[in-house]
Amino acid sequence: MGMDRVARYGKFVAKEGSGGQLADLLLAAADGLENEPGCELYLVSRQRDAPDTVWVTELWRSKADLDAALKQVTGSPEAAAALRLVESAGAVELDLLGGAGLPPSF
Repeated sequence: MGMDRVARYGKFVAKEGSGGQLADLLLAAADGLENEPGCELYLVSRQRDAPDTVWVTELWRSKADLDAALKQVTGSPEAAAALRLVESAGAVELDLLGGAGLPPSF
């Protein structure tokens, strides 16, 4: 199940006091993904004990879908605004093995 799917965790540490603003920008990005067929999940969370740390949990139908979405937003005014708030960022890509609550395979 899900051999082509890509799961990813992104961690963004905002400049001090900017976590809420960064989260809002990432939530706006999530709204833009509503009609993106390759995006199966895009969740934005703030770390409870570190409110300037924002996590993004993603599930993509394929690496190609993820790459296409990243290419589309790179250089956008929204992405630039978000990057200005970021102190540090990183992402971990995972090979999805399965689990509860997954959308059906394509």
